[in-house]
Amino acid sequence: MMDYWDQLIPNPRCELNYHKDYELLIAVMLSAQTTDKRVNQVTAILFQKYPTLEALRDADIEDLMNIIRPIGTFHKKALNIKQIAGALIEKSNGMVPNDREFLETLSGVGRKTTNVVLSNLYDLPVIAVDTHVSRVSKRLGLAKETDDVLTIEKKLNKKFPKEKLSRLHHQLVLFGRYYCKASNPDCQHCGLQEICKYYKKQNKKK
Repeated sequence: MMDYWDQLIPNPRCELNYHKDYELLIAVMLSAQTTDKRVNQVTAILFQKYPTLEALRDADIEDLMNIIRPIGTFHKKALNIKQIAGALIEKSNGMVPNDREFLETLSGVGRKTTNVVLSNLYDLPVIAVDTHVSRVSKRLGLAKETDDVLTIEKKLNKKFPKEKLSRLHHQLVLFGRYYCKASNPDCQHCGLQEICKYYKKQNKKK
């Protein structure tokens, strides 16, 4: 699997655009239940209009909601932006720390968001299980259909070398996003057919 993903996706990276550590944190929080492409469209406007944490903390909530409206659940996410900005200023000198416990106390930030941030900013060996990683893991038999995200994360941590997890996380996301898609996955051209439970099951139906 790893050899195939290295061949298919040799330069995996996060597709969210950011220039500062807190921009990544906010972008990942905003990406819940929407696409990275859509998040990039709104953060381009957001971070240009409010270029500092202080500006984001003090921003008019209605204006924030209008800017991020296209990504959905914009009222809650606008509040999260202000609260995250305030917490980083007050509690961590305006920096996004390498501190899981602290990050998971931030508004709108859970384990998945924290894992993405720690992986990208600090290259920690962690896997964030989003909808793509979950789907790929279950189809390939790396996890059971009934497994929740934490169980999937633990299983992936056991199955793959620790030093490869950060890279693997991005490869799994991109593989699920562009190849092993939710609908119309490109099974016919996939190099993992022989070990893919989903492919074998679909072929039996035919």
